[in-house]
Amino acid sequence: MLLLTAALTCAAPAAADSLLPPAEYAYTQLPNPEQEAEALALMETLRCLVCQGQSIADSDAEMAGDMRALVRQRIAAGEKPEAIRAWLIERYGNWVSYAPPVEPLTWPLWAAPILLLAAGGWLARNRFRRRKG
Repeated sequence: MLLLTAALTCAAPAAADSLLPPAEYAYTQLPNPEQEAEALALMETLRCLVCQGQSIADSDAEMAGDMRALVRQRIAAGEKPEAIRAWLIERYGNWVSYAPPVEPLTWPLWAAPILLLAAGGWLARNRFRRRKG
């Protein structure tokens, strides 16, 4: 029983990817270098939905490969990167982009670094004042 449990536990990650071949442009660059540069620039700004910390350009996940192929196909068809980004954000939400929009919901995200730096400066100033006196 223990051996069966161990085998199933080890096999679970291996079953995460399908046995289907990768999409046509998942690992193949576009023939037009200008279009490939546009596609790569866009892919570096899009987050892999399963890796969480990597862009789709850097990830080896099957989902990232599918997203790379989708970006390349749409660029090859003449679609602008901004339109592709908007479509992906509409489909997967703002989380797919490394540059979330500035809106009331994300104001704390944008303001937090400034507030933390200001609080740190204020604390340091008070700390140095106490040592002088």
